[in-house]
Amino acid sequence: MRNMHHLVTIGVVVLLAGCSLAERITQVGEEPPLSPIDNPVARPGYQPVTLPMPAPEPVVSAGANSLWRSGSRAFFKDQRARQIGDVLTVQVTIADSASLSNETSRRRTNAENFGVTDLFGLENVIPPKLSQPVNPASLVNLDSGMSNQGVGEVEREETVSLNMAAIITQILPNGNMVVEGRQEVRVNFEVRQVYVAGVVRPEDITPQNTITHEKIAELRVAYGGNGQITDVQQPRYGAQILDIILPY
Repeated sequence: MRNMHHLVTIGVVVLLAGCSLAERITQVGEEPPLSPIDNPVARPGYQPVTLPMPAPEPVVSAGANSLWRSGSRAFFKDQRARQIGDVLTVQVTIADSASLSNETSRRRTNAENFGVTDLFGLENVIPPKLSQPVNPASLVNLDSGMSNQGVGEVEREETVSLNMAAIITQILPNGNMVVEGRQEVRVNFEVRQVYVAGVVRPEDITPQNTITHEKIAELRVAYGGNGQITDVQQPRYGAQILDIILPY
């Protein structure tokens, strides 16, 4: 039964691979077709987005002659992000470099010479049994030497420049806001991912609703990705495991 299950699985994989290969062969010499315009909600795998939202504000009715409308986001209102769910732009411009060089050298030499002229009469018994004559004045000689030298050098240069939107996910008791933003870009079979998070002060947000990275506390910036190119650049799993286990 298990073998039959394996055979069915292999057959499905081969069939799908053959269909994909046949489709690619029929498209030789033609430009790749574009996807049709359809309802995004009706696409397979669609999932609604759930984000943190602010508490609903009470509705206050305005007078008949009032120019103010409840819930309005304009008319002299500050457009900077200030509550959970609001979006602001994070500007990250990191140009960091460091160069470290250390060198240490240590050397030590020891020499000890002991003479035993009277050793309970053994000084007259031992020499005849040895092939070389023994001088009781220098019966024990100890020499030791040690040398150690270490050289270390580190050179690092990093440059990151990007602008991306982040969402306020939490407001701390002191009024500071926790922001977090993610961005994914897929080109062919490679996905690039950008992640930014940190704590910002409301007064550091500019009137253009932007904030620079040096004003974000506990800043976390991650830039990476996954895909076929990333897989080729990484060592195989077996090599990584052996690199961890082997002591040499």
